[in-house]
Amino acid sequence: MLPAIGPGHRSGAVSFRGMRRAGVLLISLLLASGCHRTQGTVLGKAPAGEPQTILSVKAGDTPPQVTLSGVMIEKCPVAGCWFRLRDGTGIIKVDTKLAGFVVVDLPLETKMTVAGKVVADGNEVAIEATGLRY
Repeated sequence: MLPAIGPGHRSGAVSFRGMRRAGVLLISLLLASGCHRTQGTVLGKAPAGEPQTILSVKAGDTPPQVTLSGVMIEKCPVAGCWFRLRDGTGIIKVDTKLAGFVVVDLPLETKMTVAGKVVADGNEVAIEATGLRY
């Protein structure tokens, strides 16, 4: 004999309320994971602090240790031991030799945040990098 199936019986069927709860949960998880900001890849020590402008670094209006954000527009073609960073206010040379990393594998126009020490490079001001994030 087969069991009786009445109007309130839900044998083998998923209720609409259960499907709606599952859908809301799935959408919530997707939104939460999509809003998570990735930290990016770090070379050397992770940059910290509020980024300064290249113009303020060249003007001498910053502490000796700075953080800059911008785009790499040129790099050492042989070893990747230096690069030029551009932000909305100017361009500055960044030296990575003493930090123990190179940028040879990073493509030009890579957006990055760089931390380092302000140094003199002849008549120019440069950054001796301690780390970067891209």
